[in-house]
Amino acid sequence: MSPPPFGIYVPAVLFLDQKENLDEESIKKHILRLAQVVVVLITQRSEAVPADRTVPRRYYSQGGVTGILVQGSNGEAQLLLHDERKQAIRLTRDTLDQNGYKDVLVIAGTGGQSTKETLKLCQDAADAGASHALVLTPSTWPPQMTKPNITRFFHAVADASPIPIMIYNFPVVTAGIDLDSDIISTLAQHPRIVGTKLSCGNIGKLQRIVSSVPASEFAAFPGKSDVFLQGLISGSAGVIGALPNVVPKAHVRLLKLYKEGKLDEAVKLQGLLGQADWELGKLGSIAGIKAVVSRHFGYGEPFVRGPLAPLDADRVATISKLAEAIQLEKSL
Repeated sequence: MSPPPFGIYVPAVLFLDQKENLDEESIKKHILRLAQVVVVLITQRSEAVPADRTVPRRYYSQGGVTGILVQGSNGEAQLLLHDERKQAIRLTRDTLDQNGYKDVLVIAGTGGQSTKETLKLCQDAADAGASHALVLTPSTWPPQMTKPNITRFFHAVADASPIPIMIYNFPVVTAGIDLDSDIISTLAQHPRIVGTKLSCGNIGKLQRIVSSVPASEFAAFPGKSDVFLQGLISGSAGVIGALPNVVPKAHVRLLKLYKEGKLDEAVKLQGLLGQADWELGKLGSIAGIKAVVSRHFGYGEPFVRGPLAPLDADRVATISKLAEAIQLEKSL
């Protein structure tokens, strides 16, 4: 069982219509914008032809992400019916395959409040085409979620899931349960537990994990763009963050700068992404992402499923750093 490859992953928002049903056309447009590879046709002179003739050449700008997370917290997973969750995964996988993006991974959020429900969601995800499952710690009864019980839960899911699983640590949505590096490193010894998304944003925790588990067996991702570069320096496998919903190519650009050793430029871009990520969070995360994408990229509506509330459109105009990041995105 292999972990997801190094790269940039997007916990994609799921666009809805006014009746809170899946807006499939907008979902498809979003998937393809995240995955797209831009083709630039450049005309060059060739010494092999007369001076008044030119030779066109194609250049491929790798603007696409490595994978898409369906039903992360930004995908309103806990607010969807089980059939809708499976439908969204299948729609994502089919859209990628039908448009030449078979190498783009689909990871599915499969967290449930019981072991049995979680395993049902893992099976549904596998049937719909997901390669990995991202599993939250159950949190209905926080006092019962002791370290032995958490270990028992993840081992039971990993043993029976048809696809490898990843640990999703997000205290905000698990009643404050925050898995430490000790338990995550211990769980990482299981051959079918192959990674973690640390939405806690704790870089010290990430570094302790990556220094104790081989990257070939376990991938550790920060779950926030405001520590993307810091995570890379600490040995992360990339990032799984909300901001790439808006500016995926800017994240690809930062990763390229880091790989090329252009650290000063990478630090400057990280500063912009960190400010943009902060502004996006203040807009209200899911509703904010949808409103920004709708306004700046021309598809989808900012509808969310109750009890979540849509964003006041006037607030989108107050995002100076996010607007700067969007301007950069459109130039890449």
